[in-house]
Amino acid sequence: MSLLPDPHRLHAGASPRGTLSLVGAGPGAADLLTRRALDRIARADLVLHDRLIDPEVLALIPPAARRIDVGKAVGANAWPQARIDALIVAEALAGARVVRLKSGDPSIFGRAAEEIAAAQAAGIPVDIVPGITAASAAAASLLQPLTERGRFDRLVLATATDAAGGLTARLTASIVPGTQLVLYMAMQHLAEIEQALLAHGLPADIPITLVARCGTAQEARLATPLAGLARAARHAGLRNPAVIFVPVPKAGAALWPQPPARQEMHA
Repeated sequence: MSLLPDPHRLHAGASPRGTLSLVGAGPGAADLLTRRALDRIARADLVLHDRLIDPEVLALIPPAARRIDVGKAVGANAWPQARIDALIVAEALAGARVVRLKSGDPSIFGRAAEEIAAAQAAGIPVDIVPGITAASAAAASLLQPLTERGRFDRLVLATATDAAGGLTARLTASIVPGTQLVLYMAMQHLAEIEQALLAHGLPADIPITLVARCGTAQEARLATPLAGLARAARHAGLRNPAVIFVPVPKAGAALWPQPPARQEMHA
């Protein structure tokens, strides 16, 4: 078995071509970064970071490295994906060690495939440094495992938003007994999600948990029955980034040991 070479180590006599590292910034706290992530950031010449990367993580970028916020905001997107891809290629071909710093894990709803394809098409070495995704971070904060023997033997991470920005048509496709469903990019569709889940046959009192900005000092949580989900989130003032837990336990299993009533758990 052979190991892939470190993309940051160029062979003697090689051209000054740079590299691309897609680095997972995790949920926010700097002490949840991996050692490899810290190494890539420390070596970077240019860091292209998401809009919501925590300041604690941004503070780790070396002063000599250039940094650019390439985050996307609904209705105000100065950095379409094609522009990000073009900048990565241009900088790496000029010899820069480029770090694409992404919230959570780069491989989960991070559009990593497009950046990898652009770099590889230009012959630029690429590596991915995994990060802690929001579902794992939120579950840890809640002290609730994502899977549990006898109750949840399926974990589904799904986006609630399709490529056009609307509610995905396959929202309920993976809901079967024994499933822990975690929805990403869902806050703008809460009313539609509530209606779709109720129409699918989920009980009105099933306990839904929302965790916003998990792993940061601004973390906020909400536990609410499915019926009234959108109203409760609006009242609590929860906004993106957030994940939504929809538990669908096996037949006969309790929803939770003590199903939570609608309440703001932490603000």
